[in-house]
Parts: sequence; C-alpha cells; structure tokens
Amino acid sequence: MPMLSLFPTRIDVAPLKKRGLDSFNRDLIDVCESLRLADTTGQRWSAKHYPGGYTSYGSHDQMHRISTTFAALEKALDPQVKAYALALGYDLRGRKLSMTDCWVNMMAGAVTHNLHLHPLSFISGTYYVQVPRGAAAIKFEDPRLDRLMAAPPRRADLAPRERLHFSVKPKAGQVVLFESWLRHEVPPSFTVQERISISFNYGWTARQ
Repeated sequence: MPMLSLFPTRIDVAPLKKRGLDSFNRDLIDVCESLRLADTTGQRWSAKHYPGGYTSYGSHDQMHRISTTFAALEKALDPQVKAYALALGYDLRGRKLSMTDCWVNMMAGAVTHNLHLHPLSFISGTYYVQVPRGAAAIKFEDPRLDRLMAAPPRRADLAPRERLHFSVKPKAGQVVLFESWLRHEVPPSFTVQERISISFNYGWTARQ
C-alpha cells in the first residue's frame, strides 16, 4: 500500500479580475489614503498595535458597507470565495456566503503583522492593492506545529509544501484566500513605498 498524504491545507492565489485592475487599484489607494488622514481613532489604535503603519481594523472594519469602492471589491470577491469554498468540499446548498469584515492595511519599513488567525469567520483573505519591490511575503504556519512533540529538525532540502512554514509573495491585483483557522504573519519589508492591502473575512448563514 503506498504512503498516504492526508488533510491538505489549500491556499488560493489568483487575480481579482482580468481587466481594469490598474484603475481600480488607483481608486482603492485614494480611498485608503483619505481614510487614514481622517481616521483619528484608527491612527491611535495603529500607533499602539501596528507601530509605524496604519490599519483600520480597530476603527473601520466593515469598509464594504461604507465605501462604494470597497463594495465593488466585495462584488468581485464573492464568486471567487464561493468557488474556493466549493473546491474545499463545503456543502453550500441552502447556505449563503457573505463578507463580514473588511479593513485596510498600510505598511512600510520595519512594520510587521504578528502571527495570528481570524476567529469567528470561515474563509479569510487579502487583496493586494500595492506591492512594492522587496515587500515581504505573507507567511503561513503548519497548523500541526504545536503538536510536533519531541520531533527532530526537518531537513533543509525539503520541498516547500513539506516545510513547517510557507510564504506566498503576491503581486498587486492578486487575491490570497485561506481558511480562517490558518495562522499567518507578515515579516518586515524595509521598503520605502507602502505595501497596501485589504484584508477580509467571510461567514455563512442559512438561506431564508
């Protein structure tokens, strides 16, 4: 009997859409920059929890409900998230997927996003608006890492999918989707230009 490979962790990386990404991203950048200037609550929250960068997570975490540009992003994401959920094998009959949270991240220099997951959600992801050359990748952690008791070190020549961490280096205009329980982080980039991204969560409800 051949050796079995079980319990895959699937991450989807794909463009948001085929056309119009440059102008759409410019519109998003304008909204993000305007939001940061006006969002004094978010500035204070970021200074404490996101030093050196800006995130609207602590102030405006449902941007799809207050901005038509972000609502357009939600509309473009909906079919991709549904296709991803179906590819994972989830039964969506009689169930509706919907965006629950959506917030801005702007980081440059040594700004980091510490290791975390997204509780109380089902599928999470990030849309990359601006990714300067040299910007850090998003780094995912093997969900079994805390259960590898008394294990020796892994070999350095293992294929990327066999390692305990895997980094995805997206381009502007790409979406990265993952299940919300998967822990991830963003190391420092040490870039002058900002890396701008939109993070989001999706949940599901029974159709009425």
